[in-house]
Amino acid sequence: MRFEVDAILFDIDGTLVDSTAAVNRSWTTWAGRHGHDADSILAVCHGRRAADTLADFIPADQVAAAEAELHDLEMQDLESVVELPGALDLLQQLPKGCWAAVTSGDRELMPARLAAAGVPVPDTLVTAEDVSTGKPDPEGYLRAAEILGVDPARCLVVEDAPAGLKAGLAAGSKVLAVATSHEAVELREHAHAVVVNLAACALEIQEDGTLVLQVSESQGA
Repeated sequence: MRFEVDAILFDIDGTLVDSTAAVNRSWTTWAGRHGHDADSILAVCHGRRAADTLADFIPADQVAAAEAELHDLEMQDLESVVELPGALDLLQQLPKGCWAAVTSGDRELMPARLAAAGVPVPDTLVTAEDVSTGKPDPEGYLRAAEILGVDPARCLVVEDAPAGLKAGLAAGSKVLAVATSHEAVELREHAHAVVVNLAACALEIQEDGTLVLQVSESQGA
């Protein structure tokens, strides 16, 4: 499939960096400390702000303290975070001002994970603190498009989790799913195309600045 856009908006966890193991360990540790079922949390936490997930399991007045505790656990677990295939190569080809990252993570943790994986931190980074409503709400992607000065309809959103894919669609953008943390079949209904990872993408930049991304869709999608 071929996408012709003016900007590409990336999620971070599970899209640019592989942090799934660290995320799972942090949530499992937190759940064990506080008597919650880790599997129930892990089934819904990926792609969402920590505060939004916590609000599903604990009283509202306990969320802030729990979020701070979880943040500390995640900041202590950076060694296993690595670049996902194709991420760095694609980012290095993109001109400044043509890409951004929109994440459900916080402003301290996300640059730390990118640095741990050797992936550049974008000039435009929209984090959990920058929005009033997290994914699957489109606010983050709409804000990133606004900062870049690009029509959301001329953006490609790249995501690994259903919540983020839904946010991209709700923003009116084209949506590409990477099947890194979820099975391709889980992502297909929320994306225009599904790839194994960003190594399946080839970028061409036209004379007028249009970004042309050719993708080889994953088998079994």
